[in-house]
Amino acid sequence: MQKALLVAALVLPLVVLGTRFAFLRTPQAEQGLRAGTFDPPREVPDFSLEGSNGRKLSPRDYPGKVVIVEFGYTNCQDVCPVTLAHLTGAWKKMGSAARDVQLIYITVDPAHDYPERLREHLTAFNPSFLGATGTPEELQAVQKAYGVVARQVASKNPALPYAMDHSSSLYLVDRQGKLRGLVPFGTPVDDIVHDVEFLLKEGA
Repeated sequence: MQKALLVAALVLPLVVLGTRFAFLRTPQAEQGLRAGTFDPPREVPDFSLEGSNGRKLSPRDYPGKVVIVEFGYTNCQDVCPVTLAHLTGAWKKMGSAARDVQLIYITVDPAHDYPERLREHLTAFNPSFLGATGTPEELQAVQKAYGVVARQVASKNPALPYAMDHSSSLYLVDRQGKLRGLVPFGTPVDDIVHDVEFLLKEGA
């Protein structure tokens, strides 16, 4: 199942977003993004969800910043904590430049991830990280727009009623609100830093 979701995480955004996509590293790519790139870039799919900051949250709220969109949930036992830890490490490496970067973490488990829970969970990694939730219908529409797969499965942890299998890539949005990159799960911190700093400098 994990393998199928990984394939879906890479393929579905290309179909839904209707764009050519490249993961190969060429000499030209080494000078640009190391992540998979959307070619051509396109407007980021917009949404308006309940934010962990107590306000409606949209990627368009951050003009001039690089936005990272992630899908996950607070009860995730393996993938999500790893990605959030990598992002925390990336923020530390970027130093003051991270002030121009915003993470939006969209839950795939609205039954449990209300705004306060998201805020508490994300603050443990980085106080600047923002969570987003909504009705199941709202979140399904956002998942569809981004080509994200998410479904309820049996949990390996007897203390939890269920787990969520879901796509685990990061979406990189540049300062102009264009969707530019898709970062696979497990990407090293240095590669994330490279790509975010590239987009920051490009739009400066």
